[in-house]
Formats: sequence, C-alpha cells, structure tokens
Amino acid sequence: MRIHMYLREFPARGDRLISGMIKAVHGLAAGFAATGARVTVLCEGHVTSCVDVASGYDVRCFAYDGQRGSSQSLPSGLRDYLLEQGEDLGVVVLNSVFNPSVYLVSRLLRRMAVPYIVAPHDPYHPSIFGTNRHLKWPYWYLREKPMLKHARAVQVLDLRHAEWLRSLGIQTPVIEVLNGYAPEDVLPEGSLQWRTTGPVKLLYLGRIDSHNKGLDVLLDAFAQLTRGGDVELTIQGPDWGDRVSMQRRAQRLGLGNRVRFLEPDFDVAAARITADYDIFCLPSRFEGFGLSALEAMLSGRVLLISDIAGIAPHVRTAGNGVIIAPDAAHVKAGLEELISKRARWREMGLRGRQYALTQLRWERIAAETMESYRQLMRPSPPAPQRVAPRVTVRQPARVG
Repeated sequence: MRIHMYLREFPARGDRLISGMIKAVHGLAAGFAATGARVTVLCEGHVTSCVDVASGYDVRCFAYDGQRGSSQSLPSGLRDYLLEQGEDLGVVVLNSVFNPSVYLVSRLLRRMAVPYIVAPHDPYHPSIFGTNRHLKWPYWYLREKPMLKHARAVQVLDLRHAEWLRSLGIQTPVIEVLNGYAPEDVLPEGSLQWRTTGPVKLLYLGRIDSHNKGLDVLLDAFAQLTRGGDVELTIQGPDWGDRVSMQRRAQRLGLGNRVRFLEPDFDVAAARITADYDIFCLPSRFEGFGLSALEAMLSGRVLLISDIAGIAPHVRTAGNGVIIAPDAAHVKAGLEELISKRARWREMGLRGRQYALTQLRWERIAAETMESYRQLMRPSPPAPQRVAPRVTVRQPARVG
C-alpha cells in the first residue's frame, strides 16, 4: 500500500520528535512501514530535501516560496509533487486541526479527484471554540467544515469524538486510530520505583496551554488540595503563551514553592521524566488522545485523566487511574482518591504498563489502520441501472 502523510511542521530529517502530533505521525508512519507499506511524510521547511528515516519511511520536505513561507499558500515544489504523483499518491492523510496549509492541500487534492483522510488530532469538542471564537467560527464554515465534508474519512483518536462531528453537521465516515508507543520509550521494569513516604509529587508534562490543557483548573484544584496534605506540583513543557499567567495565578493562590514551572527537556525520554513523579495529571478541556499520558503509563505511573481524552477509556479498562471532568472540584476529588490509594500505586502502575505494552503498540495499530484504509479506498460497486418502463403512447381517436 502507498501512503502519504502531510504535516507541515514535521522535521525534515525525521528527528527532533518534540510534540505529540509529530510523535504520532512518526509512530504511525513507522508502524505502516513495518507492516510493508511504502510511506512518505510530506512537510515544509527552508530547504528542499528527501531523507530516508531509519524507521523505514521517507520524509520529503519542500522549501517555502519566500524566506518563511506562508500558511496561505503551498510551496510550488509541493504542488508540483502532488500534481505529478496524481493517483499514485495512494492514501493521503492530512494531519492537524484549523490549519490553513492542510485546507490548501485538501483543496488541491479535490481538484485532482484524489481522495484524502483528515486526522485533526483534536476533537471538535465545544471547548475548542472557547478561545478566538471570532476567528474559529468563520474559519469553520468557510474552510474546515467543507474540507471535512469532502474527505473520504475523518481519522479520530477515540470513536466517542465522532459525536462532536455529527453535532456540527459532519456525516463523513469516521475511523478510530489510536496513539501508540515507541520501543525506546519503554523503561526496564526493574528501574521503576514507587515511593510510599514523603510528599506526593504531581506532574503535568506538555505544552503550557491553559485553556486546552486545563492548567488553570489544575492550579485551582491543587490550591485546595494543599490545605490538607503534603503535595507538590511540577508543570513542564514548551510555553504556548500562558506560562507567565499561570505563574501569576499560582502566586495569587498562595502556592509559593509548592508549584514549579520547568522548561521542556527534549533530550530525555518523556517516560524517564514521568518515572520521577507519583501522579500524572492531564485535566484537558479537549484532548485527542494524550500521548504524554501513554508515556506515563509506560513508566508505571497512576493517572488523573480528563474524560474527553482518547486515552481515558484505556485508563478505565486498565484500572491505573481516575477519570474526571475538567473542573476544580472533580480534579481535587480525583487527586484525593489517588492519594488515598498510595499503597496500591505499584500494582495499579504495573497494570497500566502491561495494558499499554500489549494493546497500544504502533505495529498493531498500523496493521488495523491499513485494513481500514483498504476498505475506505475500495471502489464502490456501480449503482444498479434502472430500466425505464416501456410506455405506449395512445393517439386520441379521431372524431368525424
């Protein structure tokens, strides 16, 4: 099977996997390649290049037209490549949400009569429109909705997220494609520890995006929690513009040195970072899956997860955490429940780790996804031809 995956910001050399979406595209591409597919990841950058990645796929990067390029136009090299490949593109998967470049690729593919699949990586939950509404709603009606309606399928990280598509009038077929783990993210079980005494260490690991990730809710709940227990909170990740406001919120709540904000460390595996903490927190208002939470499962941590996250049903099945609504009262109650189970953290953590190791492997996910792609791309049988009934026209009788 021939598969192309487009993500504008994918690294041209297939390295520096520093965001959840980049990790997801890399993992799925590697999984496809391991199952025998020929896979190309398309991206944009300052220099045109083609690199064969050790994981078995290749990355084609197309230079911007201009110094920085524009999200409102595609590089001429990318346009030429798509036009030249035509039907040989095979399955085309467009990654990202509310992304002008993805829309432009979809529009070109429509003109070429080449089917495509949209993988937004975030659910179209009402909360996604909670910020920049004046920009998102016009964009939704003018670009996002038409792109989704004309897709062969929408690729979601949790079938429950189809509900939000249907509520917005999108009846396009939906396929579920989970996130998985990379072998290098798996720590030896013997290196894992669970502390039974001392302060309880909470961790949020991901981008500092208050509204999306519910960091304001987490701080409010933590402030209430600290009144009755010895707990610490670390928030670590790249700043998406909210770090200062979150630091000020922590000061207003009187949290002092109980909360610390750390810069991202892309040189250390996420599973290694999470292994140094007790409880992993992801109280997102909207969340596609929660790849960082999966990495925490691999390090045997117990989890506090928002019910909207795609990983939530797996945490519930594995029994290695609590599922909460993204508000301060539920987050506080969920943390209190997990802290009360401290004696069972090792048991719960190992249960979640084993579930992840067996159920969320990229090779398994890729094999199931390829079968879904085959069914989607299978030509529809021709519609039965209706035979018009024979009609006899009677001439009116002549009178006279």
